[in-house]
Amino acid sequence: MHFFRVKLSSKGRYAVRALFDIAFFNEGRPTQVKDIAERQSIPPRFLEQIFQDLKRAGIVGSKRGPQGGYLLARPPHQIPLGEVVAIIEGPVALGEASGPGPVRALGRSDSGAAADGQRVTDAIFEELSGQISDCLNSVTLADVCSRADEFGICRPGAEKSQYFI
Repeated sequence: MHFFRVKLSSKGRYAVRALFDIAFFNEGRPTQVKDIAERQSIPPRFLEQIFQDLKRAGIVGSKRGPQGGYLLARPPHQIPLGEVVAIIEGPVALGEASGPGPVRALGRSDSGAAADGQRVTDAIFEELSGQISDCLNSVTLADVCSRADEFGICRPGAEKSQYFI
C-alpha cells in the first residue's frame, strides 16, 4: 500500500498549536505571544503574523496592557480546525488549480480522451477535497484540548496526582 501526504505548512500547524495553547493553558483568556512562543517553540515574530491573520478572520481578539495578549473570540467548541486551516492555508484542494466550478458532463468532445480523463479525476479530487475539509471541520479546539487531557498534559495550577503504596 502506498501513501501520499497532504501536508500543512509550518504556518498552518503553528496556528493550530497557538490556538490550542490559548484554549488549553489559559482557557481562552488573553495570553501573551512570548508565553505561547516559549511553550510551543514557535518564533514570536512568526506567531505575530499568524495572529494578525486569525484576528482579521475573527478567530482571536486582542487586549492591550500588562494582562493583555491574544484571546479566543469564540469558545473552543465553536472553532473547527478546518476554519483555522482555511484561513491560514486557503481551501483544501487536491486537484489542479483551475478554479472552482461545476465539472462538465463527460461525452464526446473535440479535446479527446486526455481532457475526459482530466475531468473525471478533477471531479474525484474535488470530492476528496470536500471530504478532507469536512473531516477537519469535524474537529474543534475543544476536541484538541480533550485529547491533551487524555495524554495527561497538565494545565497550570493542576498538579498531577501522586499515589503511594
